[in-house]
Amino acid sequence: MADQMPKVNAEFGTTPVIEFPAPEAPKGLKAVELAEGDGPMVRRGDTVTVNYHGVVWGKDTPFDSSFDRHQPASFGIGVGQVIKGWDQTVPGHNVGSRLVVSIPPEYGYGSRGVPQAGIGGEDTLVFVIDIISTR
Repeated sequence: MADQMPKVNAEFGTTPVIEFPAPEAPKGLKAVELAEGDGPMVRRGDTVTVNYHGVVWGKDTPFDSSFDRHQPASFGIGVGQVIKGWDQTVPGHNVGSRLVVSIPPEYGYGSRGVPQAGIGGEDTLVFVIDIISTR
């Protein structure tokens, strides 16, 4: 399963470099912890602060990246403030962790996608997420 996931530099806090192992994305929602943090565990309903880098499977250019903006993002997790793929994969990981998450359309932006961001309705998304804090 993890061998189908993109390869990503595992160093927390560094801008991600993503290499795709195959043109086809794995089926379903998948998350791999690249670096395990030793901080508090994120729980549903927490407000998390993260750095993230989002790309469409197989593409080099991010459609959104807090790393590129040098500005972490904060939001409620597990409560519908972000896409389902985040709500279902971020809780249960510790502050200081780096995750790579493969998100099919039904857990992302659905069949409409986000055309202005270059996301089609059938695109699988890949996010690298560094969990900075939770409260």
